[in-house]
Amino acid sequence: MPPALSTYAVCLCMKMKGSADQNRPLNSQNVADALQKYNLKKTAVQKALDALSDSGKISFKEYGKQRIYIARQDQFDIPNTEELDRMKKENLKLQEDLRRTRERLMNWFREFKKKNVQHDCHHTFVTEIRALQTNLTMEQIRAKEAKLRTEVEEMEEKLKALRDGVTLVRPEDRKAVEHFYQESITQWRRRKRMFKDVWDAITENSPKNLKEFKEELGIEYDEDVGASLQSFSELAPHGKRQKR
Repeated sequence: MPPALSTYAVCLCMKMKGSADQNRPLNSQNVADALQKYNLKKTAVQKALDALSDSGKISFKEYGKQRIYIARQDQFDIPNTEELDRMKKENLKLQEDLRRTRERLMNWFREFKKKNVQHDCHHTFVTEIRALQTNLTMEQIRAKEAKLRTEVEEMEEKLKALRDGVTLVRPEDRKAVEHFYQESITQWRRRKRMFKDVWDAITENSPKNLKEFKEELGIEYDEDVGASLQSFSELAPHGKRQKR
């Protein structure tokens, strides 16, 4: 800390100690302890005390080899009897205001707590009513059971037809779908290879980070969107899969 700041800190400490401890005398060690959080050495504190005493801002008395410092009395405003009485009355008034404020807060808190309990009870009551309203009546249960039975019968008929070998899709329709699927896989693989060739040529001698460059251009790989060419290729009909 610069000398000017250390002197200011010591002066401030003397004033605070003088006000709080009724002008209790201090030695350099007392001041250094009080200013310990500012990392002031005792030597710097002593120099600051000497500078303050030389400028007349504080006074000192010597007791053997030790100097005792005290803040000057003329820097404190000492109230007279009338001012002390006025300050006491103001203090009593402030204490009374504080008591009333605390009382109002306690009343408000009790009222709030009471309303909160009522709100919780009302909320529980409404929740129970809604739960009862969501329960089905016996008539509704019977109607729902009949509907489910009908759906089960329809599904069993479809399952029986599949087990009996009934053709649900015409051979020509199946062939057209398989051809379209296989062509899509082929185009996917071809475009993927074309992109890789172009990308490798562009980034071969590029100093940029490839991941950051890809994000900058807004490029997404199959893996980025959860797609896998290998997985879709394995869905192709047996014997019609193309080699990579």
